Amino acid sequence: MEALPVFLNVRGVRCLVAGGGEVALRKARLLARAGAGLQVVSPKISEPLGELARAHDGVCERRGIVEEDVAGACLVIAATDDSAVNENVSHWARQRGIPVNVVDQPALCSFFMPAIVDRSPIVVAISSSGASPVLTRNIKELNEIMLPARIDRLARLLGSKRGRVKRRIDDFAGRTVFWESVLDSGIPELVYAGRESEAAGEFDRLLEEARPPRGEVWLVGAGPGDPDLLSLRALRLMYRADVVLYDRLVSAEILARVRPDAELIHVGKGPEMHSADQYAINELLLQHAGKGRKVMRLKGGDPFIFGRGGEELITLAEAGVNFQIVPGITAASGCAAYAGIPLTHRDHAHSVEFLTGHLKDGSLDLDWPALIRHKHTLVFYMGLKSLPVVCGQLRRHGMAGTMPAAVVASGTTAGQQIVAGTLASLPELVEKGEIKPPAIIIVGEVVKLRGRLEWFRSSESGELSRHKN
Repeated sequence: MEALPVFLNVRGVRCLVAGGGEVALRKARLLARAGAGLQVVSPKISEPLGELARAHDGVCERRGIVEEDVAGACLVIAATDDSAVNENVSHWARQRGIPVNVVDQPALCSFFMPAIVDRSPIVVAISSSGASPVLTRNIKELNEIMLPARIDRLARLLGSKRGRVKRRIDDFAGRTVFWESVLDSGIPELVYAGRESEAAGEFDRLLEEARPPRGEVWLVGAGPGDPDLLSLRALRLMYRADVVLYDRLVSAEILARVRPDAELIHVGKGPEMHSADQYAINELLLQHAGKGRKVMRLKGGDPFIFGRGGEELITLAEAGVNFQIVPGITAASGCAAYAGIPLTHRDHAHSVEFLTGHLKDGSLDLDWPALIRHKHTLVFYMGLKSLPVVCGQLRRHGMAGTMPAAVVASGTTAGQQIVAGTLASLPELVEKGEIKPPAIIIVGEVVKLRGRLEWFRSSESGELSRHKN
């Protein structure tokens, strides 16, 4: 985050606008809507700007701006067409610790004027920290469309009930659950339809029937790494969780989608690293749910594919804890897709098999002969350390050393690495490439299809695209 978003109360205090043209008028209108005391200083002041200032008991002074004008202002905006004047205003304001915005000159700003969606008391402010005003305007338009026209009335209704709710429900967690139940009910739609008296009656009924919150656990798949691959349900629950127990493979970009006041607990495990054993994780789930909290168990990939989601689910069911399961895109499908490797293909693979490559006492206890099948793709999870064992055992049990194979590390992320070769060459290629986990191994004829496509990640968007030569 490049700048801290805040809402500044300027009602009744002096705000200085340096400039008298159209741009200054636009900024002055925003200040006037917020109830600011306007002071406009410029050798030339347009008639509309003068009328605006007079209508809001402001002051217009037709002269050049001087340093003394800045002193005592709550906020300063420089909107002149003279770069030297703008620089002076910025310097004077910064010296005094006064917030200053210089239009279209981000380097001279201590704050940025956002694009605003005004449904007061609901206000949405959108900023690109001065990087792209047109983009912020486009996002503003989307918000204007999505926000209901009467959402201001809903906010006022809820605000009028806050005191009653606080008296009726003692604890903060219980009040949060109640407010969420209100927003999940038919009350918002009644307000949007103009039936506010009915909405108020329904609110009173829900409050009278309010009960202490009951804990719940959500087993959520976070996908293989790219936050754009989160499901809509996963995102919705991330905004509502009170506490999140997350794995090592859940990226910082994904955790940023969790609501800011949620408690984050790292319980990840990795090669030769154990932050919390499964028993301790199960106990944490029960402990927090027992306090009436909404608990998210956030796992990389999918909870039920080498994610121990089944073990946690049994624990919750036996304890009588409510739960939800939200599948995620598993690493095999996500990483293979971003690497340009189809896991099945009618000419090359009629089936696919997921296996764990995790070594135990230096070996892998797998039914190797059963894996040697025609037109079959193998995907090994957690197998980077065991790559020489995997390749060696497959060859030892009859798979050709020329069989195509690949390792995809940090798949779907900006740091994705792909090493492709054969069973015979892959271990050495991976060692030379200094590939690090997390990674999956893909073995099968489908790997060679990647050579027909060139995939690239755009440095600006981060998206994957197909490039035709």
